[in-house]
Amino acid sequence: MKTLVAVLILFIALTGLNSCSNSGNGELVGVPNRESWFEAPPYGMLFIQSGSYNMGPDDQDVPWAMTAETKTVTIPPFWMDETEITNNEYRQFVEWVRDSIAAKLLGAQLEQFLITENEYGEELNPPFINWEEKIKWEDPEQREILNELFLPEQERFYRRKELDTRKLNFEYFWIDLRQAAKKYDFNNESRRAWNADENKYDGEVTDYNYKSATKGQRIQVKDRSSYIVRDVVNVYPDTLCWVSDFTYSFNEPYANYFWHPAFDYYPVVGITWRQARAFCVWRTQLLNSSFLASMGETFVQDYRLPSESEWEYAARGGLKGAMYPWGGYYTQNYRGCYIANFKPMRGNYSADGGVYTLIVASNDPNEWGLYDMGGNVSEWTNNAFDEAAYSWTDDLSPDYQYEALPDDPPVRKRKIIRGGSWKDISYYMQCGTRSYEYQDTAKSYIGFRCVRSYLGRDVSDGGSGSQIY
Repeated sequence: MKTLVAVLILFIALTGLNSCSNSGNGELVGVPNRESWFEAPPYGMLFIQSGSYNMGPDDQDVPWAMTAETKTVTIPPFWMDETEITNNEYRQFVEWVRDSIAAKLLGAQLEQFLITENEYGEELNPPFINWEEKIKWEDPEQREILNELFLPEQERFYRRKELDTRKLNFEYFWIDLRQAAKKYDFNNESRRAWNADENKYDGEVTDYNYKSATKGQRIQVKDRSSYIVRDVVNVYPDTLCWVSDFTYSFNEPYANYFWHPAFDYYPVVGITWRQARAFCVWRTQLLNSSFLASMGETFVQDYRLPSESEWEYAARGGLKGAMYPWGGYYTQNYRGCYIANFKPMRGNYSADGGVYTLIVASNDPNEWGLYDMGGNVSEWTNNAFDEAAYSWTDDLSPDYQYEALPDDPPVRKRKIIRGGSWKDISYYMQCGTRSYEYQDTAKSYIGFRCVRSYLGRDVSDGGSGSQIY
């Protein structure tokens, strides 16, 4: 009897062991209960399937710049914004930054604006903003606390109480994966070129209730946290870029281009490269941290600026040897109408229907449904500019990035812009034309759009891949 009981106990133990490990009778079955995952199409974005194309000029090098050569490259699939980011979309970012700073100021005196403990009763340091608590800008108590966000008396025009946009600073973090990928131990700091410290960045910048702003410098790599980079960027566009870009031209009426509702659906301009990158980080947080995390769902890839090769691939729209995003060699259709917003002929800006920028999607899209890939405004890309980059970058998703330090020479701060703008001649709208601007400058003719890498197998063409053309 005792022997039978011992056998039963052993059998139960072995059965339980097999059940807990879920080994599938000793077979390799993988980890159970993994969620099935499908990437839903992002709102306002189009899917760009993978493929190969001939990157580079399709016409003569008009200015003899000699900065591009023909090169066959392959691009993985990704999502891309259908249009450039509009004033109204960027305003959502600006108002989020405004409200987050206001909530921090209110939280210092009114505890309902901050969440100090997590669901396990553990203290949060720093605390989270309680977005469920609405800011009441007209409430006397809150208005008094928030008074420092507004212009001082001596700077007010006609005594109007206006927000001091110099205080709209966005603190964000990003992981420097390229530095982390370098194979050396934590005790070797010789190759570490960028991180945050406690010094001021780019002059005296005040970011209320944050730590002091950041400045890049060489520091010792101590642990994984050394690869987490902190930055603080003022997010408000340069509304006077219309005046400063053209010294002997009357453009003062466009100083209200960003905030006036008449321009809500025009492409945002006056944005530096650093501001555009900060917008991408915020947009990622808005989806991943604010929504998907609250729903218990898996995160998606980060929003970012497109690489130069991704931008050109998308602009060509799958057309072989397309000089312009719409294909062909001409800037007019068969009826003689201009099909983009640029500087036609010898400076007849109005010939294409717009003197300055136009509402996004005013002209027809390219073959992949992307609007304004040529004309309207030039667009920031993620890549640093180097005249010879095509010669030494990879042919698989080529990408050249350089994180310029604040005291680097200007040549290190050049970022590639593509597509041409309302004030450019047609040459700059060509798919293969490269140009650049400095990352800390804001222009009345440069905007941006975001991309997001696609997760999973590209099945848009049956998995066979696109043909080289």
